[in-house]
Amino acid sequence: MARQQRAEGRRPRRRASAASVLGELLVTAGVLALGYAGWQLWLSDAVLGGQQQEAARSFASQLGPIQPGPPDASAPDAALRTDEPPAEPAAADRESFAVMYIPRLGGFERVIGEGTSRAVLDSLEQGLAHYSDSAQPGELGNFAVAGHRNGQGGPFTHLDELRVGDRIYVQTAGAWHVYEFRNHEYVPPTAVEVVAPVPQQPETPADGRYLTLTTCNPEWSAEGRLIAYATWLGWQEAEAGMPAELAASLGRA
Repeated sequence: MARQQRAEGRRPRRRASAASVLGELLVTAGVLALGYAGWQLWLSDAVLGGQQQEAARSFASQLGPIQPGPPDASAPDAALRTDEPPAEPAAADRESFAVMYIPRLGGFERVIGEGTSRAVLDSLEQGLAHYSDSAQPGELGNFAVAGHRNGQGGPFTHLDELRVGDRIYVQTAGAWHVYEFRNHEYVPPTAVEVVAPVPQQPETPADGRYLTLTTCNPEWSAEGRLIAYATWLGWQEAEAGMPAELAASLGRA
């Protein structure tokens, strides 16, 4: 009797249909695929970014001496000159011509190529792209440079972490140019005036030497642009080697 009651009290198990099993498998596969894709993108940026860093170190040694400056030049502005810097020759399209260093971004070193084509922005040998119509490093006007926020090494992933007063260094064959970060701005993709000779004032003749860095915003989206502005502090002769304060930040002092 008890056995019969137990048997009657049991609810029959629902058999999983082929459709429900397939649905669960697809959901699981989707979650795994998204996780794997995210991991791949993060890993890809780390690997490609490392390759771009190595390429920058190699190219920097081709531009000129990169050994640290003399001990007595350890003060931030000790070796900087503020007179007219040497004229930088215009580079050919896609040609590498400078290296940018941003200590705030974790020992950041990237090669700057001429022109904002995908060939430059996606390159393992470059990664940063010079707006061809903008000024040369140290030249009167606006030296404007673009870089990916994410993907292809993501050089400007952390551009929003710059703080007022941070130094940005640009090494060319003729000089080391030193800029100081001023502020961020968020603009739509159509705001081309950010790379005008005087940023955001396209009708105003250049009255200073500026650096403008542009990238996408928010991350993984081309919906807007994140802009970082800096002003030129001065320059140091290429033969003098890497500015001592930069060498110290990179652990090469």
